Amino acid sequence: MSYQITESCIGCTLCAKNCPTGAISGQLKARHAVDAGLCVDCGVCGKICPKGAVLDAQGKTAVKVPKDQWKKPVIDPVLCAGCSVCVENCPKDCLEIEGPKFHGDIHTVARFAEGREKDCIGCGICGDVCPIEAIHF
Repeated sequence: MSYQITESCIGCTLCAKNCPTGAISGQLKARHAVDAGLCVDCGVCGKICPKGAVLDAQGKTAVKVPKDQWKKPVIDPVLCAGCSVCVENCPKDCLEIEGPKFHGDIHTVARFAEGREKDCIGCGICGDVCPIEAIHF
């Protein structure tokens, strides 16, 4: 079951603007809706909703969380192979592959793009797509 939006929705559009998969639609000042086929159950809509109008996948009211308290990905540089799958799938373009640190160093790793950590919405997509589980929250 995907997230759902209740009648308490005031149509502020915060959920739609921040949904990493574009699963939420609706008009300004009107109730929004979640497309279950696109929803990845990341919870961003519930964390940002000012009115508690979002139900999580278990049918419980999602709780608003201040953005500075949203979980961020932690990338294990020992496990990371620098394959860029996380970079290619980040909906907010927050990640990049760091180049070699010195001549002859072939070990590259994913990291937050310069100045983009604040744009991370903590959706978890990067961790979900990492083929070697080098990213956790």
